[in-house]
Amino acid sequence: GPLDQWHSDPFTPTIRDGMLYGRGAADMKTGVAAATCALRDFVTAQPNHSGTVAILLTSDEEGPANNGVVKVMDWLAARGVKLDYALIGEPSSNAELGDQIRVGRRGSMHVELTVHGVQGHVAYPEKARNPIHLTGKLLTALAAHTFDLGNAAFPPTSMQIYEIASGAGANNIIPGELKLKLNFRFGTACTAETLLAQIDAIASQLEVPISTTHRIASQPFLTTRTTLVDAVRGAVRDVLNIDACPDTGGGTSDGRFIAPFGAEIVELGPVNATIHKIDECLAVADIERLKMTYQAVLERVYLKL
Repeated sequence: GPLDQWHSDPFTPTIRDGMLYGRGAADMKTGVAAATCALRDFVTAQPNHSGTVAILLTSDEEGPANNGVVKVMDWLAARGVKLDYALIGEPSSNAELGDQIRVGRRGSMHVELTVHGVQGHVAYPEKARNPIHLTGKLLTALAAHTFDLGNAAFPPTSMQIYEIASGAGANNIIPGELKLKLNFRFGTACTAETLLAQIDAIASQLEVPISTTHRIASQPFLTTRTTLVDAVRGAVRDVLNIDACPDTGGGTSDGRFIAPFGAEIVELGPVNATIHKIDECLAVADIERLKMTYQAVLERVYLKL
């Protein structure tokens, strides 16, 4: 965002009134720091623990995610290494540290929708078909449509239109097409195919000619086994004195690359109120508390506490 709107340099960690400010303070540099220190302290205190622990850091989870975890999982599989558990430091907490954990994530699908019109002169609209005019009723219908009702594990599918583009480059030409870009966040109550079919049905009913292309960024996943979930909830109770609520909301995470390999996945991290915002921050006191919680999870899993 605009640097002049920050109250301190976003790339210089700054403490004010008990809060740590900086880009990534909550999402998710604190999760990385807390996990690193928790692992260090755990293996120092318990060199003969009953398993293998490792930390995996990636720099492209927010972008195309062509490298990082997606390639490491293939690398591990090729060597016969199986992950039992993955604890991810995404900022899962809502109002206070530990009040919410992620036990799954919705899938994400990007759709590029083209509305097909007929190009012509603006003075002769009867000889053309304006895709911008056609799109008005389509936008209204898509925004009002309920794609599914969700289920016990996932909320209803959400759709957001995030880009509209049309125009022929001159002010006396009716354009021949308009492009919409949509994003769907969906659970297990539907599939990419059923979502695309609903788009086609809506456009057909409105007599709006369209074509679509799509890209599935991630499939939904859900941790149904309870070993790691119980360990995390127990650690949160012990350290933070709060009951963590399992949840599947939010965006995507690298858990989408780990889930197909059968690992139990839980996400636990800082409060997410300011992530991706101007003056992103978190309470300094939460950093040590998060580290202690991670260490308590390790003890519950590997020392069977």
